[in-house]
Amino acid sequence: MEFFNKAKAIRLHSHHNKYLVADDDEVSVRQSRNGSSMEARWFVEFVEGNTHLICLKSCHGKYLTASNELFLLGMMGDKVLQTIPSSKNYSPIEWDPITKGFHVKLRTRCGKFLRANGSTPPWRNSVTHGIPHRAATQDWLLWSVDVVDILQFDDASLDYCTKSTSTGLSLCWADFSASNAVSTSCGHSFVKEVKYLLNK
Repeated sequence: MEFFNKAKAIRLHSHHNKYLVADDDEVSVRQSRNGSSMEARWFVEFVEGNTHLICLKSCHGKYLTASNELFLLGMMGDKVLQTIPSSKNYSPIEWDPITKGFHVKLRTRCGKFLRANGSTPPWRNSVTHGIPHRAATQDWLLWSVDVVDILQFDDASLDYCTKSTSTGLSLCWADFSASNAVSTSCGHSFVKEVKYLLNK
């Protein structure tokens, strides 16, 4: 979790030496070797009431979402998409970072993991979430975190935010829409977007 504590924007680098990118179709995600594009940048938000959970928003303003749609019929692994939640209580956009040495695993509220797939097409460069059962693919769950933008101190911005003295953070309401929602069977919790870090 320490990788994200003061991060405003990050890049996620997979075991295959590729970056998690948000496709221009504003729906799908994939792996790409081009880490310099805006599509490889993800903005970090924290979940209210559980600072161990994060949400990741793409440059298109949509959230990295663990859907319940199968990636391939008859195969293990569900699609990971960009979506705008249908409500403020939407657990599929929440990820639990688990530190593994210099890497992290991103676990969903349903206990599955963000996975950078390898092998031959159609698996190559794809991103799914699931529970791996093969020892050879355990590293596909590991991500390196590159912090590309940190939280800034800006007292003038606090007029637009709600201060939280218990966490030491200044929180702003995230902007949600009812469009492009993905159905899920997971639970829900309320999300706020961390915009600025307060002086201690």
